[in-house]
Amino acid sequence: MENERCIGCGAILQSTDPDKAGYTPKSVKASDDKQVYCQRCFRLRHYNEITDVEYTDDDFLNFLNQLSQKQALIVNVIDIFDFSGSLIPGLQRFAGDNPILMVGNKVDLLPKSIKRSKIKDWMRQSANKAGIKPVDVMLTSAKKSFQIGELLTKIENLRNHQDVYVVGVTNVGKSTLINNIIKRSTGLEKLITTSKFPGTTLDRIEIPLTDGHFIVDTPGIIHRNQMAHYLSPKELRLVTPQKEIKPKTFQLQNGQTLFLSALARFDFIKGTKERNGVVTYLDNNLGIHRTKLVNADYFYEKHAGELLQPPTKKELETTFPKLVRYEFKAERKSDLVFAGLGWITVPKGSIVAGWVPEGVSVTMRDAMI
Repeated sequence: MENERCIGCGAILQSTDPDKAGYTPKSVKASDDKQVYCQRCFRLRHYNEITDVEYTDDDFLNFLNQLSQKQALIVNVIDIFDFSGSLIPGLQRFAGDNPILMVGNKVDLLPKSIKRSKIKDWMRQSANKAGIKPVDVMLTSAKKSFQIGELLTKIENLRNHQDVYVVGVTNVGKSTLINNIIKRSTGLEKLITTSKFPGTTLDRIEIPLTDGHFIVDTPGIIHRNQMAHYLSPKELRLVTPQKEIKPKTFQLQNGQTLFLSALARFDFIKGTKERNGVVTYLDNNLGIHRTKLVNADYFYEKHAGELLQPPTKKELETTFPKLVRYEFKAERKSDLVFAGLGWITVPKGSIVAGWVPEGVSVTMRDAMI
């Protein structure tokens, strides 16, 4: 049955990788039924659920090159906890004259004490620095269905009777967001049929709007600078926030280090006091270990993959990149942001260093709280 294709999207059927296009369990593929749907299309037809498929870099580049030739609103979904890893390089150039609405997902995970206006301002400023100039920024929680109605209203106001393309890298929650839009559009009790979604192909799913245009869901691409790129799905659930994060305060002396499992490292090099309060905003279950800075290299070498994990010892020896150091001075109360994990708030005048896997981002911003 090599080269057999899904009759829903046209993907070549395969039974080895559930995250790739055309995945079908062996029991289905081995049947005598030649009219086979891949798992993605089956779930779409019967459960109103869209699951993302991954593009290759070349596939995604070809898709982006087509955007500027269309007249559409582009909705760019961003993970608030991994802004830099969520950005699509060159999106503004690919968008051409099309407006971009930036949607920050997973806002439900932020402490309620953080003003949402600050998050939106930070997102806009960070996007502008990356050369992306969104016409507006919205916050949502696809998982909690928060602000979905308001998002749809905003989309309707901005799209000018044109199609809407929803784009985003993997693991930002784009598929969950699209599923919420489908539920709003079709009703929870209704099953999706092929006629409702005539564009159910490998590279897009078209959700019809009332004026003959579509909201178009597009496959995600793996961003090589995502922390998620280096972790298994199980590990990812262990280290990325799943519930509202609870701040933890540490009183640090000069020359102390916090290890964030074996994924990242925070060095408090020098502060303005004998003991300085820093506050971590990370997943509630992420292991944090304190040690002296002078012993930190030895501590990591000895315990990474065992006391400090994830990742595992085997992953550290094979696939996980080495940690790279970045030093910062906080001119004012600031957040040191570890892309994909969260952030640590440090007092004004602190000199600190953040260590992250090579290619992953660590940045400093004005404190959100």
